[in-house]
Amino acid sequence: MSRLFAIALLLPSLAFSQTYPSKPIRLVVPFTPAGAVDIASRATAHELTRILGQPVAVENKPGAGGNLGVLDVAHSAPDGYSMVMSTSGIQAINPALYAKMPLDPNKELAPVAPLVSLNNVLVVHPSVPARSVKDVIALAKKEPGKLTYASSGNGTSIHMSGAMFTQLTGTDIVHIPYKGSAPAVTDLLAGQTNMMFDNIPSSLPHIRSGKLIAIATTGAKRDPALPDLPTIAESGVPGYESGVWFGLMVPAATPKNIIARLNAAAVEVTKSPEFVKRMTDLGYNIIPGTPDDMAKMLKAELARWAPIVKASGAKID
Repeated sequence: MSRLFAIALLLPSLAFSQTYPSKPIRLVVPFTPAGAVDIASRATAHELTRILGQPVAVENKPGAGGNLGVLDVAHSAPDGYSMVMSTSGIQAINPALYAKMPLDPNKELAPVAPLVSLNNVLVVHPSVPARSVKDVIALAKKEPGKLTYASSGNGTSIHMSGAMFTQLTGTDIVHIPYKGSAPAVTDLLAGQTNMMFDNIPSSLPHIRSGKLIAIATTGAKRDPALPDLPTIAESGVPGYESGVWFGLMVPAATPKNIIARLNAAAVEVTKSPEFVKRMTDLGYNIIPGTPDDMAKMLKAELARWAPIVKASGAKID
């Protein structure tokens, strides 16, 4: 009798998984349009629409370093029709940075799949008389507090890349936060700020056009998108390493069979020749994986970033 009862309980779930998805899905981007997260999200949504047979619509919900977007999805119905493209920064940096987090993103969201990773690149406005990391350090030490670096918001990987740089080099460079990478780059291009530790995809076109000067990348190794550019570590700042990765997440109570369906679709996305070419051309690295893989990655990021945030002294009320 108990076995029949268990089967009866499973039937609605099985029926749901067989019909899922039966309506449009929304993919929330917790940052402004045209930034690195938005670019990857729109490419992902395009492929998911084809694979899942339902429209996957991107919704930009920026604010509070990405917290507002993940909060929106965490509080949505756990039915597989609301996803967020979260980042290692939101999941691992924000909990250490914000004094009052509106949610615990690592408890209220469930991993679906990691998708892409990227390094950042230190870029300066052409008017800045620096063409190397040593030049930047020397200029910052000559005039403490005069240089500024833009970021896509407090707590983002771009902000913390800058915080790590000033911490390890003993320099005073003023942080100017924006509500996304796109407006930050716009002001940098206009010379309103001096530099930025930007995600490679959003600065790459401006580097290629000569409107921004690339100084160094932030990863442990040279980046395939800018192979001739040294890393910050090899430029005289040993121990420097910073980057970010993005992945799909859903409300924590979402059924595992729905998560499995979305994961299978996400892995298929990373095998699409069109997706692979677009992402690699823009400087992304493709990192498909399982929900368990993503959970392990998040645990490692938490262990890495919490002490860096604490040492930087950065705190947001």
